[in-house]
Amino acid sequence: MNRVCIGITCGTFYDHDWCPPSIGHRKTYIDAVVAAGGAPFLIPSIDDEAALRALYERIDGVLLAGGGDIEPQHYGEQPLPALGVVDALRDRTELPLVRWAVADGKPVLGICRGAQMVNVALGGTLYQDIPSQIETSLNHSDSYTRQDWTYLAHPLRLSPNSRLRQILGSDEVPINSLHHQSIKTVAPGLRAVGWAPDGVIEAIESANGHFLVGVQCHPEALQSATDPRWRTLFRRFVEACARFKDRTAE
Repeated sequence: MNRVCIGITCGTFYDHDWCPPSIGHRKTYIDAVVAAGGAPFLIPSIDDEAALRALYERIDGVLLAGGGDIEPQHYGEQPLPALGVVDALRDRTELPLVRWAVADGKPVLGICRGAQMVNVALGGTLYQDIPSQIETSLNHSDSYTRQDWTYLAHPLRLSPNSRLRQILGSDEVPINSLHHQSIKTVAPGLRAVGWAPDGVIEAIESANGHFLVGVQCHPEALQSATDPRWRTLFRRFVEACARFKDRTAE
């Protein structure tokens, strides 16, 4: 079978001070793409736009993976004291990837930081730190605190007319939670379709039918055994990538 190629954006990892950084990502993203019928292709963080564009042209869909914080300058704000670790090179890599994909109609799936990046790339803003900016008793990093990617921290309420609700087959699903930033102002062309119990936006979609979905949770860690409903999200994403590939090959 000629599998579609899914580009997965990478993070930067530092194991020892004396070692060069490693660029890659967690195996769960790769597993989810393979299980859905796609061929995972890791996209490194690079400053060479021509090289990045060459990689972009070779993929059929973009999966923006989780990771650290996004530099506030990209949405017109100054850093707050509670801002976490940022990866400037990764920001500069992902911003054009999102914009190119939206311009071309290439499918996009954003996970955690990836959902936030989609929003920022298209003109939206973020809360830099939920605990210091939003009055809530909900711990949005509860799964991280418990050191358990599969811990179901709270429910996600979905809009009844959303693509995500149709994919998951339920108005509400339990999710893991490993973040301290979140979407504040939704970007033009997007719409909020999922919320935590405290009203924090936790899912977004394109408003024009383009397969562009962002979720604040980590479905790649849930789809294997904890909640197999999330397998459908990855499968529908891969199917949309296949349709895009077929259209552009005509």
